[in-house]
Amino acid sequence: MMSNYNNSGLSYIAVEGVIGAGKTSIAQMLAERLNAKIILENFEDNPFLEKFYVKPEEYAFRTQMFFLLERYTQLQEVHQKELFQNFVISDYIFEKDKIFAYLNLSDDELKIYEHVVTGLDKGVVVPDLVIYLQSSVERLMTNIRKRSREIEKEISEDYINSLNEAYNYFFSRYKATKIMIVNCEETDFVNNPADFDELVNEIFKSDLSAVKYYNPSLRKAAQ
Repeated sequence: MMSNYNNSGLSYIAVEGVIGAGKTSIAQMLAERLNAKIILENFEDNPFLEKFYVKPEEYAFRTQMFFLLERYTQLQEVHQKELFQNFVISDYIFEKDKIFAYLNLSDDELKIYEHVVTGLDKGVVVPDLVIYLQSSVERLMTNIRKRSREIEKEISEDYINSLNEAYNYFFSRYKATKIMIVNCEETDFVNNPADFDELVNEIFKSDLSAVKYYNPSLRKAAQ
C-alpha cells in the first residue's frame, strides 16, 4: 500500500481545523501510517496564549506575533525533509495565522502584522493538500472540555463560534492548493480504525480534485 501512497504526488499534507477539531491527532496518525516527518504547532510554548484567553484585547498582538514567527521558523523544516522520508505532515498551514490576526487584532495592530507577514509569506512552502476538519461549535466545545488542557480552560463558546465561522469562510475560498473538506460531525477518526482507514483511502484516491468534500456519514448511510 505504501507504494500507492508514494505515487500519489502528495508529499506534503497539512491538517487544519478549529481548536478541538482533532487536527493534531489526525496529523500524528497520518505521520505514523506514512512514516512521515511531522511538524506540530507548539502552542504550549507561547507564553501569552493563556493570558490571551483571559484578556484578549491586552494580549492579542503579542500572542499573534509569537505564533507568526514560530510558525514561520517551524515550516522552514519543510525545505530540509530527510531523503529517506517521502512525506511531511503538519497540523497547520502558515496562512491560517491570518484567520486569527483578522479576528483578534485592532486596525493599528493589523498594519504592523501585515507589514511583517508580507515579508514572510514568500518563504513558506505550500502543501500539496490541505485537509480541513469541519465540525460544529457544540462538538468542538465538547472536545475542548474533554481533553481538559489547562491552557484552554478560559476559552469561551462565543470565541469558538467566531473562530469556526472565520475558518469556514477562509477555507470555502481557499485556492492556494488542493483542499479536502471533511465533515467530522458524526465520525471518530481517532478512536475508530475503520473511519481512519476510509479517510486515508479518500486522501489518496487518484481522482483528488482541487476541492473535495468528504462526508463519512453519507457514505455509511448509503451502505
